[in-house]
Amino acid sequence: MADGERTGPGGLPYRPCAGVVLINAEGLVFAGQRIDMPGAWQMPQGGIDEGEDPRGAALRELAEETGVSSDKVEVLGETPGWVYYDLPPELLGKVWKGRYGGQRQKWVLMRFLGQDADIRIDTDHPEFEEWCWMPSAALLENIVPFKREVYKQVLADFRKWLR
Repeated sequence: MADGERTGPGGLPYRPCAGVVLINAEGLVFAGQRIDMPGAWQMPQGGIDEGEDPRGAALRELAEETGVSSDKVEVLGETPGWVYYDLPPELLGKVWKGRYGGQRQKWVLMRFLGQDADIRIDTDHPEFEEWCWMPSAALLENIVPFKREVYKQVLADFRKWLR
């Protein structure tokens, strides 16, 4: 079965998604607290549009969610393959108009070259109510549980750059 044909819960396909591990000069990771889930922190991520490659989608999502433009980052790497997560039963059929059983994600590691003032989460369609730089271990403790294994894998892939 081809990667794009793998299915999730309920036989539903996985939504293609790109994520960004944005690090500062100290190796701390950008984390935003979700507006719709107080107490849940995550890295910027979102769907890959038709005809878009994962790196392009990651740069677009970064700009849409944080206001950080591509000239303020240096791309350091990508996860070697796709990583997957399944939606928990209570969300299945409720998010993404019920079309997907989870996500298949490609993550891109980027070093932030700007100043903290360049980060603007008050975007046209805000996803975060606050943000901070945090150690990767703290991010793992504060991510929604159903994404924790994906985050462990992604952060392990980029361990040498993280604090």
